[in-house]
Amino acid sequence: MTTRLLKEGQIVNGTYEVERYLGEGAFSEVYRVNHRFLGRQAMKVFKSSGMTVEDVETLLEEAVLLSRIGHPNIIRVFDANTTDTKNQILGFFTMEYVAGGSLDQFWQSHSGRLVPVDTSVEIVRQACRGLAVAHVEKPPIIHRDIKPQNLLVGYDASGLRIRISDFGLAKRVNPLTQHASARGTRVFKAPETFIDYQSDSPAGDVWALGVTLYLLLTDRLPYLANGPDGTLEDERFARPLISPSHLNILVDKDLECIVLRSLALRAEDRYRTAQDFLLDLDHWRPGSQLGRLQTKPSAHSDDPKSALGPHASASEPMARKKAAKALQLARQASGLVEAADLMEEAMNECPGLREEYETQLRLWRRGVTM
Repeated sequence: MTTRLLKEGQIVNGTYEVERYLGEGAFSEVYRVNHRFLGRQAMKVFKSSGMTVEDVETLLEEAVLLSRIGHPNIIRVFDANTTDTKNQILGFFTMEYVAGGSLDQFWQSHSGRLVPVDTSVEIVRQACRGLAVAHVEKPPIIHRDIKPQNLLVGYDASGLRIRISDFGLAKRVNPLTQHASARGTRVFKAPETFIDYQSDSPAGDVWALGVTLYLLLTDRLPYLANGPDGTLEDERFARPLISPSHLNILVDKDLECIVLRSLALRAEDRYRTAQDFLLDLDHWRPGSQLGRLQTKPSAHSDDPKSALGPHASASEPMARKKAAKALQLARQASGLVEAADLMEEAMNECPGLREEYETQLRLWRRGVTM
């Protein structure tokens, strides 16, 4: 049984109470914590066994980076520090807690249906807004690991809000070469990074956003990883790309041109930055109200949500129980925050709840009870 770095109920630095474990990556674990004065936050704790104090402080560079490029579509950082536990020093930082979870969970919850076209575009549009701020830094900051798992889906008073998380691989681009070394998740990496490992650039982030938009629109990855162990084949970029409109009839020609440009195999043919990508997305308008329908995807797989690997099926009855509990909590003003968090979780598990309760959720986020 895996030993967690922190335990539920543990007090960190006399300020944070650990409420529950949320998940982990290769280098860190994430917990929901409660600040004694500021309320609920997320805490990212680094797995730092055998590291020196200097090593731990280096890991906290992500928090410093995020604090410098503050934007509504980039996760906010509140604190960065170290703590002693079990005879080791752990580095951590706290950030805003997004109850709804990741875009991966949001996408999977649309079981048997595609995410609506205009919702898909709005998600990527907001991600572009956040990345655009990083890309215009001098020298630019690139993320290098854009993927659905690193895009968080939540709500604020204005509605759906996307936040980019996990800038742990982000790095300022070399001002002389305009490139940075390539890391990140392989199926979301641009073709040039497989030729030159130092070829990551803002155009590479655009590619990852293009892959994400293609996935939301079609339930497929544009270029599949067909190796026996899930690795990428060298020939995959030589195969013709299936136009998204062939997989989703609601993708119009204007949107298709935008998607295909974001996925141009040559970086020089692609949008150079997220800001360039955003300009075209902002000009796009759905051709008709059909763009709002949750249509069935093409019958290309027994499980249309299998493109990113196996996943746990969401339970609609459980989601509706959470929604009912949220409605009960919202009867008192003191329960609005908890109610809104719980409803976000429920919506990510059952998209049908959005139509029923989105208006109420927006009011709760404004502090209004009904």
